[in-house]
Amino acid sequence: MKFGPVPLKDAEGAVLAHSVALRKGRLRKGRVLDADDIAALAEAELREITVARLEAGDVSENDAAAALAKAVLGDGQGLDVTAPFTGRVNLLAQGPGVVQLDVAALEAVNAVDPMITIATVPQFGQLARGGMAATIKIISYAVPGVALQRAISAAGRGAIALARPSLRTATLIISEIPGGAGDKGRKAIADRLAALDVDLEAVVMVPHETPALAAAIDAVQSDLALVLTGSATSDPQDVAPSALRAAGGQVERFGMPVDPGNLLFIGDLRGRPVIGLPGCARAPALNGADWVLSRVLCGVPVRARDIAGMGVGGLLKEIPSRPQPRRGRST
Repeated sequence: MKFGPVPLKDAEGAVLAHSVALRKGRLRKGRVLDADDIAALAEAELREITVARLEAGDVSENDAAAALAKAVLGDGQGLDVTAPFTGRVNLLAQGPGVVQLDVAALEAVNAVDPMITIATVPQFGQLARGGMAATIKIISYAVPGVALQRAISAAGRGAIALARPSLRTATLIISEIPGGAGDKGRKAIADRLAALDVDLEAVVMVPHETPALAAAIDAVQSDLALVLTGSATSDPQDVAPSALRAAGGQVERFGMPVDPGNLLFIGDLRGRPVIGLPGCARAPALNGADWVLSRVLCGVPVRARDIAGMGVGGLLKEIPSRPQPRRGRST
């Protein structure tokens, strides 16, 4: 692509590089100039104009963005594609879910040519319907076709997808201690589930004792069991993890490198996922439980190694009520 100023008489058929004010109205950048445009520019007493002119083998910005979007979307799992405009195509969620990215492929695309770009939300980012998963932008007015083909090859097929909710129901088990919080947090948890089209079909209150919790976990018929304890879980042998094992289940991991959210545990009972929620899940603010809950509800496996990998970026927004305990004393 050739870019730069040219005499007005040579500009017909080229792409206008910058918007230009006319005596009446305005010509917007990106417009392919025709004879009437040239006449209007001449009337505005312009003798030279900055344009981009495609060369043999170049692909226009909109065609290039559409082609790359098709490649990264693959079979179109859970995402809609907007019409290309000024070299941009957006991928929008068809419904709630979490974004799954082939990070290596996307990094390879962005390394091909600085004019070919893809920006996405973070890996496993949760979206509502209409949320933007990615934007594909061709920065220049055209790119060489060979570069575009390299980017398409690097993307493979399906580098960006949306995992939709695969679980539909959940039961919340709350253990009570004398003078405890009762069912505080029920609404916050129900709202989290509703955001992913999951129904909180039962809330069960039991004493904060291993046998009572074990019986409640064993009795769950929903797709997912959530446990919120009246007293914080502070050890793998504490009441709630012990209750899951007593019911015949297993604990995959206790503790996560995300703050707030350290005191989460995850496991399963006869193939049903069980999540022990940290106390911060009683509030609507983002915490580590959100990262685990959204993935589990959307059928994305969460193993011990996955939780171990959440530490980078896992220091979430400071909350005013806890600045000093988290910062500690300076020495």
